[in-house]
Formats: sequence, structure tokens, C-alpha cells
Amino acid sequence: MAEHNQTGATGEQLACRFLEQQGMLVLERNWRHGRHEIDVVAQQGKELVIVEVKTRSSDLYGQPAEAVKRGKRGKLIKAANAYVEQTGCSLAIRFDIVSIILHPSGKPFIHHIPDAFYPTIHDKPQ
Repeated sequence: MAEHNQTGATGEQLACRFLEQQGMLVLERNWRHGRHEIDVVAQQGKELVIVEVKTRSSDLYGQPAEAVKRGKRGKLIKAANAYVEQTGCSLAIRFDIVSIILHPSGKPFIHHIPDAFYPTIHDKPQ
């Protein structure tokens, strides 16, 4: 497995563990619809939580969450719509980001951003 793929897989595992510790129920990991993927689909109370996980080995190039730009948000929205349609889910939807920095010499830094963005006309799926 390529190093960046291993970094991502490690980050997603840490994110799921973290979200479960926050009381969320992880429903799906790496859910795909065509070319689009949702890293983690979870439920917290009466909300369906669509989670994008961004993991980096350092913050040299900025915080991982900064990589979730308009194009990526649009793809997440499109995937979330497909998930709701396929599962018949009627919960309110929220989009979160979990940003992880893996420090080789210590504990990973995990930053959870609930309600990281809201779908707007500018995030129109492409």
C-alpha cells in the first residue's frame, strides 16, 4: 500500500474511534457512489453525520481540513444525496470534518469540526 494510502487508512481508523468516543454510531466507512466516496457515515441522535477525514503526517502545508474546498464539498453533497436516496434515511444531515495530524514521535492531533460547512448554491455538485 502506498504511504499516502496508509496515512489515510490510519486516519480514518483514528477518526472512527474518536467519533465513537463522542457517542456517534458509525454506520458506514468508505461508502461509494460512482466516483464519489464518503469517508465515514455516522449517526448522532437524530442526525446523519457525513464525515470527511483529512490526515497528514505534518502541518507543514497547513491544516488538513483546509483541503476540503468547494469541489470536494460538492462531491460530498452529491454522495450524501445518493446515500439518503439509497437508504431511505429521513434524518437531518450534517457535514463534519475530522482533521488529523500524525506526529511520528507522539500522539496524533485530532480536530473535529462539527457542521464544518452547509450545502449552498455555490457548492452545487458537479
